[in-house]
Amino acid sequence: MSERFPGYDVLAKRHTPSWNEKTRQVIDERLALPREPRYLSQEEWLVLEAICERIVPQPGARAPVPLSAMVDAKLFENRGDGYRDYGLPPLREAWRRGLRAIDAEARRRHNVGFAALDAPEQDALLRAAQQGTLPHGGWDGMPAKIFFAKRLLPDIVTLYYAHPIAWNEIGFGGPASPRGYVRMDFDRRDPWEATEAKPGRDIEAARENARVG
Repeated sequence: MSERFPGYDVLAKRHTPSWNEKTRQVIDERLALPREPRYLSQEEWLVLEAICERIVPQPGARAPVPLSAMVDAKLFENRGDGYRDYGLPPLREAWRRGLRAIDAEARRRHNVGFAALDAPEQDALLRAAQQGTLPHGGWDGMPAKIFFAKRLLPDIVTLYYAHPIAWNEIGFGGPASPRGYVRMDFDRRDPWEATEAKPGRDIEAARENARVG
């Protein structure tokens, strides 16, 4: 549950008009993802886990969104986006090449793999990838800057906000199929949506609204 949306748990909508059977099935599959790699090697998985922790640091007070598992599932299913930047190879190759190149650069600079670096060292290396200042060796012609901007960052952030744990953080009601959303203007909400706790707003009222919605 989220401090911004006290008492709110999107999974409580399972048997309400907000979700139909197909919605429940999709979300159940997302919650049941294996927590070990199915496509990446163990070494690549460790690099990915470390990168995810730096891109989206998660609070320790709740269960984490299994970001590495979600990225690996996308690769395992070869679930592309229907488009890609002309500077990138296909999905699987881009991720594999990028993870190996980042790890190789960590070993070149620090004599240990990326996952073993301290957080500031990891951040510095990722920032260099973002800025395109990493050496070209190991990237096999794939620009590090494009990989970071068009593959690494959007995949990780998009998948994070595709998980119910993240929905609780932002008060999102999920796909809302078949109910749908009606009040789409700024700062408007449907009565069954979560109420944000703000200064001057009764937190207990927000919790009550979460139970009713």
